Amino acid sequence: MIDFLKRSFDRLPIPEDRRAIFNLPNTITMLRIGVIPVLFGLLFSPGPAMSLVITILFIGAALTDLLDGYIARRFEIVTTMGKFLDPIADKLIVNTAMILMIPIGRIPAWIVALIIIRDFAVDGIRNIASSEGMVIQASPLGKRKTLCQIFAVSALMIHYPFIGADAHAVGMVILFIALFLTVTSGIDYFLKFYQTGIRKKA
Repeated sequence: MIDFLKRSFDRLPIPEDRRAIFNLPNTITMLRIGVIPVLFGLLFSPGPAMSLVITILFIGAALTDLLDGYIARRFEIVTTMGKFLDPIADKLIVNTAMILMIPIGRIPAWIVALIIIRDFAVDGIRNIASSEGMVIQASPLGKRKTLCQIFAVSALMIHYPFIGADAHAVGMVILFIALFLTVTSGIDYFLKFYQTGIRKKA
C-alpha cells in the first residue's frame, strides 16, 4: 500500500526542485497539521458523539507521525524540511488540543502551562547545543512522554463515559503520568546538556 502511494505521488506533476519539500512524508505531515482547525470544535463543549469524532481525528493525526517517519526512512527521502516540520506538527497538535480544553474545564491550565514551558525550554537547550556543535541524543523518556500525552489528551477529549469507563478520570490519571515524564525528561535534557558542555570544555 505504501509503495503504491509512493509511486502515485511520484507521478504527480511536481517540479523536481519542489519535491524536496512536497514529497509524500512532508505532505502527510502538512495534512496532519491541517487537522488542527477541527480541534477548535472543542471550544463549543461538544457532546459525546462530536467529542468522539474529534478524538478519532486527533488520534488519526497522531498516528500519521509514525507513518510519515517510516516512509521517509524506508524510501530514503528524509529532508531538512521534514526534520523541521515533523516535531513542530506533533507539538502543535497536542498543545493546541490541550489549550482548547482549558476553557471547557477538561484539563487543568497549570498542567498545560508546565508542559508547554518544558517544551520551549528543551527546544532552547537543543538550539544552544546545536550552535555550540554539541549533539544531545533524544531521551527515551521524551518518547514515552509524548505517547502518554497523546493517550491522555485522547481520553480527555472523549470526556464522557466510554466503553464502561469514565474517560475523563482515565485521562487525568494518564495526564499526571505524562506530567511526571515531561518534567523528568526535561531535567534529563538539562543534565545531558550540562554534561556534554563539561566534556567539550575538558
